[in-house]
Amino acid sequence: MSASQRLPVIFFGHGNPMNALADNVYTRGWRQICSAFPKPRAVLCVSAHWYVPYTAVTAVQSPRTIHDFGGFPRELFEFQYPAPGSPEIAAEVRDLVGAELDSTWGLDHGSWSVLCHCYPDADVPVIQLSINETLTARDHYRLGAALAPLREQGILIAGSGNLVHNLHTYGWGRRVVEPYDWAVRFEQQARAWMLAGEHQPLIDYETLGKDAALSAPTPDHYLPLLYVLGARLPGDNVSFPIEGVDGGSISMLTVQLS
Repeated sequence: MSASQRLPVIFFGHGNPMNALADNVYTRGWRQICSAFPKPRAVLCVSAHWYVPYTAVTAVQSPRTIHDFGGFPRELFEFQYPAPGSPEIAAEVRDLVGAELDSTWGLDHGSWSVLCHCYPDADVPVIQLSINETLTARDHYRLGAALAPLREQGILIAGSGNLVHNLHTYGWGRRVVEPYDWAVRFEQQARAWMLAGEHQPLIDYETLGKDAALSAPTPDHYLPLLYVLGARLPGDNVSFPIEGVDGGSISMLTVQLS
């Protein structure tokens, strides 16, 4: 596959799991993004919601739809995304990054709440790679780099999290909440670094001060971005096809390298 045919690598700000059932600016944007390039052979998703003390890849033929949340309407708990898995591609990922093959996990909402809009027919195989909580941010970035060759083999690498994700300050309820100043500053600075190809500050995000600490108080939603940045290939351009802040403190930014 030539550079013109290789697939992009995309970080999706997935936000509220209710987006799975919604028709809004974010879900329409996800559909538009994925319709702009050929349907992939498979999707490899690094989701914020599989954060465990080991590196594993789902290796089941029919992954289950995991409803890993509480307090939402029954309709969301009844939602199913019956995309197939691919033990064969899982084995390829294992060989690239030294992951163990897992038969217990499935697709959590970090994957299916986005992919149900990208590929609503659930006809593209999906596998997930866990986020190993024992690794450093630099390690996660390097794993992304190890996965980069998959882009030229018809596999879409997708990170799913949120650049800014602070539920303690989230504006619950129906009232529209303006983005917090610290969230805006951190996102603007992160975008500037990405546009400049300066990934080191983003890898060292825990040293960046108060704005970063408030924006990424836990690593789970931030680290998928490092996999995406690590999977950059020569000639890639960075774009932000979707932007917005939900509830004042959840960035819905999508980052695409292609």
